[in-house]
Amino acid sequence: MHLRTRLKQWALAASALAVVSAALPGAAVADTGDRGHHPSDRGLSAVIRYTEYGIPHIVARDYANLGFGTGWAQAADQVCTLADGFLTVNGERSRHFGADAAPDGSLSSAATNLSSDLYFRGVKDAGTVEALLATPAPAGPSRDLKELMRGWAAGYNAWLRKNRVSDPACAGADWVRPVTALDVARRGFAVSVLGGQGRAVDGITAAAPPAATAAGRAGASGPVPDPERAAEAARELFAAENATMGSNAVAFSGDATANGRGLLLGNPHYPWQGGRRFWQSQQTIPGELNVSGASLLGTTVVNIGFNDKVAWSHTVATGVPLNLHQLTLVPGDPTAYLVDGRPERMTPRRVTVPVRGAAPVTRTQWWTRYGPVVGGLGTQLPLPWTAGTAYALNDPNASNLRGSDTALGFGRARSTADVAETLRRTQGLPWVNTIAADSAGHSFFSQSQVLPRITDELAARCSTPLGRATYPASGVAVLDGARSDCALGSDPDAVQPGVFGPARMPVLRDTPYVANSNDSAWLTNAERPLAGYERIFGTIGTPRSLRTRGGIEDVAAMAARGDLTVSDLQRQQFANRAPAGDLAAADAARACETALPGDPEACRVIGAWDRTVNTDSRGALLFDRFWRKFTATVPTARQWKVPFSPADPVRTPNTLDTDAPGFAKALADAVAELRAAGIALDAPLGAHQFVVRNGTRIPVSGGTESLGVWNKTEPVWNPSGGGYTEVAHGTSHVQAVGWDGGRCPVARTLLSYAQSSDPTSPHYSDQTRLYAGGRWVTSRFCEKDILRSPALRVVVVRG
Repeated sequence: MHLRTRLKQWALAASALAVVSAALPGAAVADTGDRGHHPSDRGLSAVIRYTEYGIPHIVARDYANLGFGTGWAQAADQVCTLADGFLTVNGERSRHFGADAAPDGSLSSAATNLSSDLYFRGVKDAGTVEALLATPAPAGPSRDLKELMRGWAAGYNAWLRKNRVSDPACAGADWVRPVTALDVARRGFAVSVLGGQGRAVDGITAAAPPAATAAGRAGASGPVPDPERAAEAARELFAAENATMGSNAVAFSGDATANGRGLLLGNPHYPWQGGRRFWQSQQTIPGELNVSGASLLGTTVVNIGFNDKVAWSHTVATGVPLNLHQLTLVPGDPTAYLVDGRPERMTPRRVTVPVRGAAPVTRTQWWTRYGPVVGGLGTQLPLPWTAGTAYALNDPNASNLRGSDTALGFGRARSTADVAETLRRTQGLPWVNTIAADSAGHSFFSQSQVLPRITDELAARCSTPLGRATYPASGVAVLDGARSDCALGSDPDAVQPGVFGPARMPVLRDTPYVANSNDSAWLTNAERPLAGYERIFGTIGTPRSLRTRGGIEDVAAMAARGDLTVSDLQRQQFANRAPAGDLAAADAARACETALPGDPEACRVIGAWDRTVNTDSRGALLFDRFWRKFTATVPTARQWKVPFSPADPVRTPNTLDTDAPGFAKALADAVAELRAAGIALDAPLGAHQFVVRNGTRIPVSGGTESLGVWNKTEPVWNPSGGGYTEVAHGTSHVQAVGWDGGRCPVARTLLSYAQSSDPTSPHYSDQTRLYAGGRWVTSRFCEKDILRSPALRVVVVRG
């Protein structure tokens, strides 16, 4: 039977369900009666079928109606988090929460509400997002995406009108308000610039010209960044081990699987709280779209997911989505700069922010042909604006509202070739890699990012002294803004100027495995290293993280073994092997007696540890606390006796250097720390690594980045509370997907923090308990499986 015929039959079943739903008990169906129309949602409707764990399967006749159902369903689970984010992108946090409080960090790096508001109000006042919406596709968003955004806003608003907010985080709050499609687009813009302008919000909003007296003095140039320190700061700023987002993903081709079809395991590592959480759904327009997976909150599409032919995931990439232009200022006028000897005036943007309990705050931001003047990238990398020099930030993703079109194309794809074609056509991904597999047995990797077109040749020719240090170290280019011949240029296949075209992207197809754990594309497959790309994409021939090394060891062994199934992917996710333990625990245990004379217990515990971070692992907590202290205080070059070798990048460096200054102290401090907290050295990990949900402790497995654990968990240390008592970020939406020749994909999913952040919801922690036990949700993708769900609840939503 053809797909279109099946989907038409499926649509008839959905229509029947809509009729039947009217007769269901009131508790099973949301109120569908009209209480007044809103112009934006008149006539919009969708059918939402909920299955186990509150996962909605949304059916609609077109994109506007699909957006309506999606907005409604997201509001039902996450209204407070969503409303908070809309305050952010409208620059209204200070008005409601005060200027000095901190945002949750989900939509920018702003340290305070005031800084966040100054930036986002500036974006709003400038009409930046309106201009992007008006740009014709493919450079601008497609009509389908605009319809999704229109419908999403209407669905969110309809839910607000027809339901009472129960989440104590915002129940009764006056800042929970209706939104517009433009608000939804503004949120998409914020996500797009997270790695660029969003990373520099404090530097953009605080940048101010030097005092006029200083500017007028001949030769008053002020402090200059030290290149060596700036290079190290930039490296740390963009290092994967310091990021709050990361991921693992692996796709196996048919050469490695039991049935010759592809397999995909996606394991993104994202925050467990706030507006960067994932949310699960299935979106269906019969005959047009049928996709299941996870969406970032506030987005209208499935960002990571699968359909009946293709599965894909993303990992945060090493490409640097920004660059700097060092400006030579006009003598005596620090708000004008020279290009080819001719002065250009900066453009001031005067932004006013209302503040709760205080007078409004007005600041001026300064913009150039390259982008905003920035006073620094975080606190680590100050970029002083002096009488002679300023720095402008170029972020090409500030012209990119195409990311959701890329996701929409993936959802409609029928093969990895379609995934590649979607990337070529939309060019919308700002800061992630793509890993995909399909039912025909293909594997696919691409680092298709919207990146400044910084070639190594351009960097060599146009870098300032600061850039000559930062670019090799971190990929952050600092170009001479006084020369027009240092402009970024364009590739003929790029949809916008100043970025790389698809032909320049690292790509690997149809190897037995392709994998990424947030290192560069180089070792996507250890037997087929990728090279030849520009430094801004990432490094080649440099040490890999322990998570990358451990992941490659695992997936390469799986591919070599062959006959893989979805069950093998599930086992890999919860193997909880700690590569740092395999490399260092035995050496640490042998040196322990010398480091801790008279304290044999610690030595025994480390020696007996099983090298995993399962909840019942004894010794894992002691080694974890030791390893964190050791790697934080001992320089990388002194941690190992056998150094890194590009010829053996997975197995080197190795052999713990127990003679390194700091080894003994790190071990002693870890032992003392646990004892002071009343924690036994051999306590099982789950007794002291847990989250509390509605008063109940839920033990959590997994381990930190430095341990190299695939199932990454970055918990919050609270010794007075019993150890690790919350998870900041780590494993979030997991999917293990394959095909067996039938009409339905074979898929298992897991959302570690569950669908809702509302503690009164039944889906506040149900999947967290599954996660704690290493259990999975069997995906209900096909119609027959949805209808068989014992938890089936049908909701008809209308405008």
